[in-house]
Amino acid sequence: MNEAARGVWGVAPPRASTSDAGPASIGVDDVRAARELLGGVAVPTPLIPSRVLSEQIGGPVLLKCENLQRTGSFKIRGAYVRIARLSERERAGGVVAASAGNHAQGVALAASMLGCKATVFMPVGAPLPKIAATRGYGAEVVFPGPTVDECLVAAQEYADQCGAVFIHPFDHPDVVAGQATIGLEVMEQCPEVRTIVSPVGGGGLLAGVAAAAKGLAKETGGGDVKLVGAQAKRAAAFPPSLAAGKPTRIGIERTMADGIAVGRPGALTYAMFTELVDAVVTVTEESISQALLLCLERAKQVVEPAGAAGVAALLEHGYAVEPPVVVLLSGGNIDPLLLSKVLRHGLAGAGRYLVVRCRLKDRPGALVTLLSELAEMGVNVLDVMHERMAARLHVEEAEVLMHLETRGADHSEDVIGRLREKGYTLTLS
Repeated sequence: MNEAARGVWGVAPPRASTSDAGPASIGVDDVRAARELLGGVAVPTPLIPSRVLSEQIGGPVLLKCENLQRTGSFKIRGAYVRIARLSERERAGGVVAASAGNHAQGVALAASMLGCKATVFMPVGAPLPKIAATRGYGAEVVFPGPTVDECLVAAQEYADQCGAVFIHPFDHPDVVAGQATIGLEVMEQCPEVRTIVSPVGGGGLLAGVAAAAKGLAKETGGGDVKLVGAQAKRAAAFPPSLAAGKPTRIGIERTMADGIAVGRPGALTYAMFTELVDAVVTVTEESISQALLLCLERAKQVVEPAGAAGVAALLEHGYAVEPPVVVLLSGGNIDPLLLSKVLRHGLAGAGRYLVVRCRLKDRPGALVTLLSELAEMGVNVLDVMHERMAARLHVEEAEVLMHLETRGADHSEDVIGRLREKGYTLTLS
């Protein structure tokens, strides 16, 4: 393990056993072979510059748009390579997978293209568009429980009972080699790249990209490339695993980044991380929502919360990366209802959305006066709820709950200050 990783994780963990996943070594030739298999299946995705992120870190930042990949995420790459390398007899028995949605769609489409039956276990509460798309690609969908880990267990049991081949979402060398083809594309599109930042769940994407990027840099004599993983703080299994020296299961909290909410790293991906990945950072829900908003507003890219985790890492830890930087946007499959909630969350975090309770005198014209004062300050009132009879209010008081749109954090502070100067009692929600 290199010194940058040693500084983040401490002493290098021992190499994990990969007896269940196959050999841990994935070289550039393995990735090239995977790319041959993916010809005509996975599309080379664009690399687009981000001016706002480049200005923030003081050097070029480019976004690798796997949200524009077939099925809306990178997962088709690994799923197709894994299923394509099965024997005809194995494919005849069907395949089974477990996923919050993106791997489900990748497996469903790959199985359909290769002529085999797919059964996918998805968590209860998985986004409806992901469920519909998985079924639309021809897979049977089963809901065994609320978490991806429960789905993994159920899928493995189904495979053992029915003879179907279990297609692991990240912990298999063929899957990792398929995801690694993104690394080849990045190195060809931006040979001068110095840092690659990627969302991390089970680790298959970053492990593969790291193998391709560092292997190709070594092969061509190019400069060193740093690999940085970004995990949702509420579901970050890699930091404690790397500290413990082995893959360690954690209890995960509810996170908007459901696509990377994995409770335990894979044996293969853990081993590859200890050799190839330079750092793993965690990002908050607030940073994820602001990253998603930035992708939509400034880069014109629809990205799901998990897919925006790399951008969130730059928002929180951009001071620590060396440009040029490539950030992987790993997926764009987001439920429109969730998108509206996350955008509001992101707007609030950016100081552009306020929820305020305001007390005022219960007399004719008081509400009109308040709304007129907000209009004079350039505030857009999105919603108002007027309450007059609550026990907490004095007889001559009323209270309004307002959803306000402002021009930013400074404007929000100015609005709050001016309302208080005018004698209003405010509570921020």
